[in-house]
Amino acid sequence: MQRLLVLAAVASLPGLLLAAALLGAAQWFPDARPSAGTALALILLAALWCGGTLFVLHERTVRPLQTLSNLLSALREGDYSFRARSAAADDPMGEMMGEVNALVETMRHQRLGALEATALLRTVMGEIEVAVFAFDADRRLRLVNRAGERLLSQPVERLLGRSAQEAGLEECLAGEAPRTVQMSFPGGVGRWRVNRQQFRQGGLPHQLLVLSDLSRELREEERQAWQRLVRVLGHELNNSLAPVKSIAASLAALLQREALPPDWRDDMRDGLTVIGGRAESLNRFVSAYAQLARLPKPRPQLVDVSALVTRVASLETRLAVRVEPGPAVTVAADPDQLEQALINLTRNAVDAVLETAPAPVAPGVERRGARVGWNCSAGQLEVFIEDDGPGLPNTANLFVPFFTTKQKGSGIGLVLCRQVAEGHGGGLTLENRKDRPGCVARLRLPLPPRGQGISA
Repeated sequence: MQRLLVLAAVASLPGLLLAAALLGAAQWFPDARPSAGTALALILLAALWCGGTLFVLHERTVRPLQTLSNLLSALREGDYSFRARSAAADDPMGEMMGEVNALVETMRHQRLGALEATALLRTVMGEIEVAVFAFDADRRLRLVNRAGERLLSQPVERLLGRSAQEAGLEECLAGEAPRTVQMSFPGGVGRWRVNRQQFRQGGLPHQLLVLSDLSRELREEERQAWQRLVRVLGHELNNSLAPVKSIAASLAALLQREALPPDWRDDMRDGLTVIGGRAESLNRFVSAYAQLARLPKPRPQLVDVSALVTRVASLETRLAVRVEPGPAVTVAADPDQLEQALINLTRNAVDAVLETAPAPVAPGVERRGARVGWNCSAGQLEVFIEDDGPGLPNTANLFVPFFTTKQKGSGIGLVLCRQVAEGHGGGLTLENRKDRPGCVARLRLPLPPRGQGISA
C-alpha cells in the first residue's frame, strides 16, 4: 500500500512542478507576475491534480483489493452468496474478479454436492439393517447408525464418546476380519459377521466396524434345506412304499382265499421279488444319503496332477478318454477324494457320449468322445472334462441332491464332486459347450504358494 502512495505522489509530481515553475517565473519576469488569485488557483489546481490521482488510484486498486479480501473472507467462512461486481474482462483487475466469481460458483456447487451426498449417506446408514460403528485411534465411539443403537439398546447420545470396552464391542475390534462369531448383545443374540476397515478423518486414523446378523439368513437357509430334504425323502419313500403296500395287500388277499389258485406260488414269488427290489432300492437311497452327509474332511498331500489325470482316464474302459497334457504342476489335495471326484465327472462324460445316437463321421471330423486336461492361471488349477454328448437340457438342478436325469442314477455324484472341490477351497462348474454340442465340467483348486509345504 505504501508503494502505491509513493507511486501516486510521483504521478502528481509533474503538476506540483508546473505550479512551482509558474510561481517562480514571476521573479525572473516581473511584468508577468501573477496576481494572488492566480497563484492561489495554480496551487489549488496542483492540489486537485494530486488528490484526483490518489482518488482514481484508490478506486481502481485499493477498492478491488478490499472487495477481493471480503470475498476470500466469505469463502473461508463458508458463505458462497457474495459476488464481485464490475468484473470486466478489459483489464487485469476485472479478469481477476471474474476468476474469483467463477471459483465461488464452483465451490458452491461442490459444497451442495457434498451436502447432498452426506444426506444420502446418512439416510442409507439409518435405513440399512447392519450395525455400523466408527472408532477413533483411542477406540472411542465417534459414529453409530440406528441399527447400532438398536443392537446396543442405547441412544446415540449415550453411546458417542464411550470406549469399545464400555460399549461391549472390544472383542469385535480384536482378531481377524472378516469372520463369523457367536455373540450376545443387549439388542440381539446370534451369529454375526464381523467386518473392519481402516480410514482417516481429519488426518487421524479411525476404524470402521460393521456387524451383520446372520441368524435370520441362516434360519431361512436351514428351513429351505429341510423343506428340500423332506420333499426328496417323501418322494423317494412314496415311490418305494406305494408298490410295496399294493403288492402286500394283493398277497394278503390271495392268502385269504379258501381255494388257492394253482399259480399262487408264482404270484407270491413275484410279489416278494418286487417287495425285495423296492426295499433294496430304498436301502441304496439311504446309503447314498449317508455317504453325502458323512464326507470326511480332506487330508491334503502334494499330488502330481499329470499322474492323477492319466490314471483316472485309464480307469474308464467303455470308451477311450483322451488326455490333453497341461503344465507340470502339483496341488495340495486329498488324493482319494480328488480321484473319486474326477472319476465321477469322467464317468458322467462317457455316459453322455454313449447315450448319444451314433452318427456317421465325415472325413477329417473327429469321432465323438471325451477328453480330460488341465491348465493353470491366476494361482488356480483347472481340470476340465469335456464330452461330445447332447449337452445339458437344464442346469438349474444339477447340484440338487438326488436329482438325476439318468434312469439308474442316484443324484448325488455331482453334489459329492462339488463338496470335494469346495472342501479344498475350490469350486465346480458345468456348462454347455459353445462351439458344438456337448458339456464341459471345470474343477478348480487353489495352487499352493511357492515353497510352501504340507503340514500334517
